[in-house]
Amino acid sequence: MDNFLYVSMSGAKETMNALAIHSNNLANASKTGFKASFEQARSMQVHGEGLPTRVFALAESPGQNFDSGIVHGTGRELDVAIEGEGWFVVKSDTGDEGLTRSGDFNITADGFLIDSSGKEVLDNTGSNIYIPMPIEKFNIRKDGVIEVRPEGAPPEGMENIAQLKLVNPDIKDLMRSSDGLFRRIDGQQTEFSAGVVVTNGALEASNVNLSSELTSLINLQRGFEMQIKMMKKAEEIDESSESLLKVV
Repeated sequence: MDNFLYVSMSGAKETMNALAIHSNNLANASKTGFKASFEQARSMQVHGEGLPTRVFALAESPGQNFDSGIVHGTGRELDVAIEGEGWFVVKSDTGDEGLTRSGDFNITADGFLIDSSGKEVLDNTGSNIYIPMPIEKFNIRKDGVIEVRPEGAPPEGMENIAQLKLVNPDIKDLMRSSDGLFRRIDGQQTEFSAGVVVTNGALEASNVNLSSELTSLINLQRGFEMQIKMMKKAEEIDESSESLLKVV
């Protein structure tokens, strides 16, 4: 009886963990540059007193889907998307560098370039990017160089002020942190890569497959309901066994 109950209990728990992964993907389906998380189950032995004869399925997220999302034009000067592989670098809330594909930038009242989450965007030297305000035109070239035309300057008076720190580490070396930013597993900073190309006036959508995520959610919810029914059935069998013992 305890085996029956343990299997259904652990199954319900791990199904909830799997539901959380797919729910997070759906919740971020409209977030610029978001990378969906994979979900898988693997067998895990239960260690304790006696021999490890019991096994349960552990639901986990082994990594992310790094495929590029659809790039769509916005016409906004502060929007930028990476073509193919590569990452923008921003300063996290803890002060270290984090990688992101979200290129919907803004300029603060103090003139610093930030992303949609308010994190400061870094240049190829690892410093904050300052935009000398006021300006009449803002543009980011294919190589990530930021050029502006100060207010009152002639049309040909574009000035280069900084270059985005664009990096392209091996995706096998990356992991997503709790703040949503990607970092190297070894904790090292990533060097600037001149081969990363960007498109100004465009944004990359998330790569979440809505139909696939919804299908997975439905299947997992049905599995969870089945595990709950199994626990109730175990309770009924236990009560029946107890009644038989009382009769005897």
